[in-house]
Amino acid sequence: MTHTTGTHSTVVADSNHHHTGDPATGKKLALLTLTALGVVYGDIGTSPLYALKECFNGPHGVEPTPANVVGVLSLIVWSLILVVSVKYIGFILRADNRGEGGILALLALLLQKTGGMMGAGQEKLKKRIIALALFGAALLYGDGIITPAVSVLGAVEGVSVIAPSLQNLVVPISIFLLLALFGAQRFGTDRVGKAFGPIMFVWFASIAALGVPHVLEHPEVLRALSPTYAVMFGIEHGWHAFVLLGGVVLAVTGAEALYADMGHFGKRPIRLAWLMLVFPCLLLYYFGQGAVLMSDAGARANPFYSLAPGVLQVPLLILATMAAIIASQALISGAFSITQQSVQLGYSPRVTIVHTSEQQSGQIYIPEINTLLAIGTVLVVLGFKSSSALAAAYGIAVTGTMAITTLLFYQICILRWNWPRWRAMTLAGIFLSIDLAFLGANMLKILQGGWVPLLVGAGIYTLMTTWKRGREAVGQLLRRSTLPTELFLSDIKRKEPVRVAGTAVFMTSDADGIPPVLLHHLKHNKVLHEQVVLLSVVSKPVPYIDAGMRVTVEALGAGFWRLRAYYGFMQSPEMRDIMTSARGSGLICSTGTTSYFLGREQLLPNGPARMSRWRKKLFILMTRNARSATAFFKIPPGRVVELGTQIEI
Repeated sequence: MTHTTGTHSTVVADSNHHHTGDPATGKKLALLTLTALGVVYGDIGTSPLYALKECFNGPHGVEPTPANVVGVLSLIVWSLILVVSVKYIGFILRADNRGEGGILALLALLLQKTGGMMGAGQEKLKKRIIALALFGAALLYGDGIITPAVSVLGAVEGVSVIAPSLQNLVVPISIFLLLALFGAQRFGTDRVGKAFGPIMFVWFASIAALGVPHVLEHPEVLRALSPTYAVMFGIEHGWHAFVLLGGVVLAVTGAEALYADMGHFGKRPIRLAWLMLVFPCLLLYYFGQGAVLMSDAGARANPFYSLAPGVLQVPLLILATMAAIIASQALISGAFSITQQSVQLGYSPRVTIVHTSEQQSGQIYIPEINTLLAIGTVLVVLGFKSSSALAAAYGIAVTGTMAITTLLFYQICILRWNWPRWRAMTLAGIFLSIDLAFLGANMLKILQGGWVPLLVGAGIYTLMTTWKRGREAVGQLLRRSTLPTELFLSDIKRKEPVRVAGTAVFMTSDADGIPPVLLHHLKHNKVLHEQVVLLSVVSKPVPYIDAGMRVTVEALGAGFWRLRAYYGFMQSPEMRDIMTSARGSGLICSTGTTSYFLGREQLLPNGPARMSRWRKKLFILMTRNARSATAFFKIPPGRVVELGTQIEI
């Protein structure tokens, strides 16, 4: 085992390194804000394609009477204010782990705090926090499959508004566009964002411009700015209003991705983009749609395209399709970030992590996840065939994650910010009541397709927990066969085995004892190198650790050295960097005379580990398909020696 997690340890070093750099100002801030538009706000920015349509034309839609229009608009407006502006922009973005956002960054933040307090109650709380966060992260993968599908389908369906005879082409066109989007991911978030940002700027400016004339025609829609109309709508419609929240929530579904993508751009550009552009433009377009529905009840079949005059319908269709493709980016980027965090925190096997920007190290591309998301999205499009059918499946995953984020935020308030319990409970209680109302309304959609993201989430959760438990079981078994350092060194001094020129680096998950791979080497080859380095790569629950504080070197005597390399969960360890830092700390070795010894474990499912047999088999399958340590740590392949061992788990 060559990769260990140190989530229970104290943090080695505070890192001042944020991949978003110093607080951006001027030109840099404007560029980051524009780029954030293309990645962070695509999802929530294209909600007008289907949100209001589902409220008036969906399976639980209401009649578009003036009172109902204002009531539904008021629900949407105040959902945007309370969920996005207050909860996420105002509070959740403050709960960052040194610049990184997302549910696993939140988990790592809490693990730093709970790591030092290991009473029985604290251990129980910690297990609950971990389970909640992992399930929330798993749900986001389900959302990452449905978001691209519903956004692109919602836009391409404009074809049938303009030319009904082309209805049969909606699904093939959508699949082609989605495959092109996933194909573009290898160019990286930075390039994708720079290409998409200006398009999203045009999108927001266009929908605002289209909404204004209709709002001027029916200014009474502005009454929706008062929450009393949302309350009155709820009282008047009762249960039906609650069910309708399943459509209203579609207006805020990009909020969780906004938080997950914070590490790509930083808080300031994200807040600025929302308050100065995204929020006002969305309001104008929703009000414009409401005004059109007041004039023409028939527009509820597709209120989005009803705002544009005939001559602008085709340009709007093209722009909407481009915006919908971009909308998918937020969840795709978020899935990459979550996967990297999972690997480093020990909840996922090693995967290929490609850094796509030299300036901003948070921008990554993971081919394996990209391929799985692409397959899942295409299958969903083929299965549901329309945005309305998909709207039933959409929402459960994201509202579940929103509720879990609120519960974790409550723990942050108490454990990290030392808020009084009443204060934390009041704020979290308000947020949670909204989240649970949305989640409850969406739970009614389970049979209509809501089972899809839940099934994906449950599957991912099972994989994450199986990997964690399996690695812990293997780690315990390896530690049992690890020899105490002092005992081994005294034995070496006494027996004086043959020493050969060069340096041997033995990778080990145990940062203290002598690893089994070294004992096997000595037993079978009867020789040792002049210099033997015991290397442990330890992941810490912080995003970044400074290069200058990342590596520690300890001389053990008899030509033995203990080398520990500490990495944050948003960093990818590379052997070249580790050895360069080690040489700077006093270890004398040259690249040409250094060999790397790795243990290759053959796992058998008939051992003592307290895991069910199916989990053991699943873990063994995951281990076989994990990326090799040689590739993950970028070790020169020609200098690697692998020694096999059988382990019964």
